[in-house]
Amino acid sequence: MKSVLALDQGTTGSTALVIGADGRVLGRGYSEFTQHFPEPGWVEHDAEEIWQVTLGAAREALKQAATTPHAIGITNQRETIVAWDRATARPLHRALVWQDRRTADRCRELSDKRGPDFIAARTGLVWDPYFSGTKIEWLLNNVAGLRQKADAGDAVFGTIDSWLVYRLTSGTSFVTDPTNASRTMLYDIRRHEWDDELLHLFGVPRASLPTIRRSSEVVGQADRAHFGAEIPVAGIAGDQQAALFGQACWATGQAKCTYGTGAFLLLNLGANPGDPAARAGLLTTVACGSRGEPVYALEGSVFIAGAAVQWLRDGLQIIANAGETEALARSVDDTGGVYLVPAFVGLGAPHWESSARGMIVGLTRGTTRAHLVRAALESMAFSVRDVMDAMIAASGVSLSELKTDGGAAANDWLMQMQADVLNVPVARPDVVETTALGAAGLAGLATGVWPTPEAFARNRTYARFEPGARLDGPYKEWRRAVDSSLHWARAGRS
Repeated sequence: MKSVLALDQGTTGSTALVIGADGRVLGRGYSEFTQHFPEPGWVEHDAEEIWQVTLGAAREALKQAATTPHAIGITNQRETIVAWDRATARPLHRALVWQDRRTADRCRELSDKRGPDFIAARTGLVWDPYFSGTKIEWLLNNVAGLRQKADAGDAVFGTIDSWLVYRLTSGTSFVTDPTNASRTMLYDIRRHEWDDELLHLFGVPRASLPTIRRSSEVVGQADRAHFGAEIPVAGIAGDQQAALFGQACWATGQAKCTYGTGAFLLLNLGANPGDPAARAGLLTTVACGSRGEPVYALEGSVFIAGAAVQWLRDGLQIIANAGETEALARSVDDTGGVYLVPAFVGLGAPHWESSARGMIVGLTRGTTRAHLVRAALESMAFSVRDVMDAMIAASGVSLSELKTDGGAAANDWLMQMQADVLNVPVARPDVVETTALGAAGLAGLATGVWPTPEAFARNRTYARFEPGARLDGPYKEWRRAVDSSLHWARAGRS
C-alpha cells in the first residue's frame, strides 16, 4: 500500500505520522523540544534541535510502519523565523517563535506611521509582532554581522517549512509555499509574490528569502542519508491551512478550529479575498483549495489555548498531565465565579493587544484546582466564540457546523461546551491530527497516492456534539474579565 510521511513540526514538539492510502496511521513518532525564554515576552527555539527532534520522530514513525513512503509532506508552526548560513546550514541565532513579542514597540511605531490599511491591503495581516517581518528586521539589526552576510547572499531566512526542506534535501531546495509566505508580512496575497516595498521597509534582501512553490508539488528530494532512500518532498502548508485542507474544508463558508498551543479558526473564503482592510481584528490569509491551489481564508488566532493547560501542568504543577482536565472539569458544577484570561503573550484576534497579560479573577478561599482547570478549558471555548462572532459579522456567513481538531479536541467536555457556547454542532474527526493529515494529503495528491481529493477524504468519520445548554451568562462574565486585562495593558501605557 502506498503511504506518505507527514512531518508536523509544532510549537512545543514534532510529530511524524506515516499515513496509508486508506487513511490509517501506520506509524507514529513524537518528541518535545526545549522552549527558551531569555527575557519576559521573548520566546526562542533552537533550530538545530528542531531538526534533530523532527528527524528522530520521522525515523521512529518509519520504523513502526516498516515501509518506505512515496512522499513527504510538511506542516509547521508558521511565523517562527530561522536565520541560517547558506553554505553550512548552521543556524545563526535561535529561531524567533511566533509567540515572541520583542518587536511590539516597532509594530506600534509602524501602525502609527503607516496605518492599519497599508499592511492589511497588501498582506491581509495586522501590525503585530506575531508575524515574521519585524522578527527578521530585529535579527538583521541585532545579530552581529548578519546584515553583511545577508547582503552578500551568505545568510538566508525562512519559516520552519523552509528550514526542514533545506535540511532534508541537504541544501538543494530553498523553498516555501504561499500559505507560509502569507504569514511573513512580506508577501502580497493578491500578486502571490514577495512585495518589494515591504522588503525595503524591513531591509530584507530578496535573495535571502526562499522561492515560493505550490503547496502540492514536488519541490525536492530528501537525501537518502536520512531515511535510506530518496523520497520526494511534495507537500507544504502552514499548520492551520494544512488542518483546513485535512478537514476537507474546500468549499466557501466551511470552517474549522484547531486546538493546539493556541486556537486557530479558519473560514474558507474561496478565490476572492474581498477587502482585508475592512475586517478589523481578523486576518485574511492564503489557504489551499482541493488540489492545493491558492485560495483565501478568514483567520482568527487565539494565542493561548492548550498552552494554558501546559501552564497548569508545568508552571503551577496542579495537574500531572492534560488527560486529567476532563475529569476535573466535570467534578465541579461551574468555576465558582473564577474566570481565566490566558493572555500570557498578549491577546490575538479580535483584540490584537500585544501588551495584555494573563489574568485570573473571582478567586475565593473556596477556589480549588478543579475550578482553575475548568476556568482554563472554558477560556478556550469563550475565546473561540469571540473570534467566530467577529468572523460571522465580517463575512456574512451563517455558520452551520464547526469542524475541530488538535490535541485538546480529544476532550469531550470541551467539545460539548464549545457546541453550547457557539450554539452550533461541533464535528470532531476520528483522526484529530488533521494538520499532519493535511500535509500528507497535499503530498499524496502530488505523487499519486490519492488520485483525487475525494479519494483522500473518503475514509473520514466524525463524532458530533450538538448544542444544549446556553452559556451566555458565563460568557458575558468572561468578557468582563477580558476587558479588565485590556484595561490593565492600556492603562500601563498612559
